[in-house]
Amino acid sequence: MADRSSLPPPAVDAARRRWLQGLGAAALAAGGTVAAAPDARARTTKTNAHIVIAGSGLGGIAVANRLARQLDGAKITIVDAKQEHNYQPGYTLVATGVWPIEKIRDRNADYLPAGAEWVQEMVAEFDPDANAVVTTGGRRIGYDYLVVATGLHLDYAQIEGMDVAAIGTNGLGSVYASPQAAQATWRAMDAFRRQGGHAVMTLPAGPLKCAGAPLKMTFMVADRLRQAGTLGKSQVDFFTGLPTDTVFGVKVVNDAVLKRWDAIGVERHHLQKLVAVDIGARKATFASPEGEKTEVGYDFLHVVPPMRATDAVKHSKLAWQEGPMAPGGWLEVDKVTLRHPRYPNVFGIGDINGTPRGKTAATVKKSAPIVVHNLVEVIAGREPDDEFDGYTSCPLIVREGSAMLIEFDYEGRLTPSLPMIEPLQESYMAWLMKYSMLKPAYVAVLKGRV
Repeated sequence: MADRSSLPPPAVDAARRRWLQGLGAAALAAGGTVAAAPDARARTTKTNAHIVIAGSGLGGIAVANRLARQLDGAKITIVDAKQEHNYQPGYTLVATGVWPIEKIRDRNADYLPAGAEWVQEMVAEFDPDANAVVTTGGRRIGYDYLVVATGLHLDYAQIEGMDVAAIGTNGLGSVYASPQAAQATWRAMDAFRRQGGHAVMTLPAGPLKCAGAPLKMTFMVADRLRQAGTLGKSQVDFFTGLPTDTVFGVKVVNDAVLKRWDAIGVERHHLQKLVAVDIGARKATFASPEGEKTEVGYDFLHVVPPMRATDAVKHSKLAWQEGPMAPGGWLEVDKVTLRHPRYPNVFGIGDINGTPRGKTAATVKKSAPIVVHNLVEVIAGREPDDEFDGYTSCPLIVREGSAMLIEFDYEGRLTPSLPMIEPLQESYMAWLMKYSMLKPAYVAVLKGRV
């Protein structure tokens, strides 16, 4: 079968395509697909405050660009060693052969606001009592206000025998680790789908960035097998640490996914945590909550690692000290204002936040203007008055050329932003947004324009 890694989405009637693209452009202009965000405040606030932003992912850079426009006289320091900026929502497209790797790689330097100081080291320690951070190079940087945007830690070390460098070999895949890992995952999937066999897909319990990615990968493995004509002689198994009949945190979405999996023959195994992998022998070991272990052979394995806070946050006073978010070391923030309740000059954004939901780019799109507005209010001596509802979005791919655009809030209520798309109805329009339109929207968020 021909290599599909550079193919465009399925052909459609030209007039229909123009109509859909027009709708998509209008949606992006209105702030749709990833929810409309509050307009940036026209006024600027004069201040000589020093604001340190720990992290240069989407959240950190979006906040930096907005602050640079809304504050007059402030000093903004970004602390992060990363030179490359990765479009992480595109990882699943690379890992399933839809996009080339070049589409998800950019330079951080191209997006930082003029005048901001960039300290090209990682934060090694947070000292909120002294209003300071310490870098990996030993530099101590004081601040008046802090925005924590470190992202999270992929805890592959919890899986005995797992080697990120081996992704792409011996049927091993994992979409999360890096652009290179996503590309290598496609190599493994491409080789597997040509012959068929046993695919083992995984999902740990606990907070997860882009919790829809393991589901997308499962749908796409089945679709690639179908395209190659090998689905009939293959088996796709989904192992998860979650309870019976649960693979996603929003029930109506969860039930829709399970119904589709039943139709295509995906078998589910619940309360099964991936604890070990023998890459050379192609065997995965799962453990039940009681500690009973099961060894499963595979031809293709997709590893989703447990996730937790970065060490610098986890081992600091900024982390949750009690409650369900404490074991993972997640940043303590008020889920509505995204302000730290014990350190009122600290805010959080993105994956690091210990909130009930919200580890997606769409969450950052909605919350970045709120964080900036509330921070500016605090700088001006007022209380934060903008509220975040937990908005999360997941364009859930169900096959090549079709997806569901899922949007929801903290309460798990569906919050569709586009009237022409039914949230639980798969459509080419939702696919087109994922394939063609969300990357430009992401860049606009990065630059603080929406």
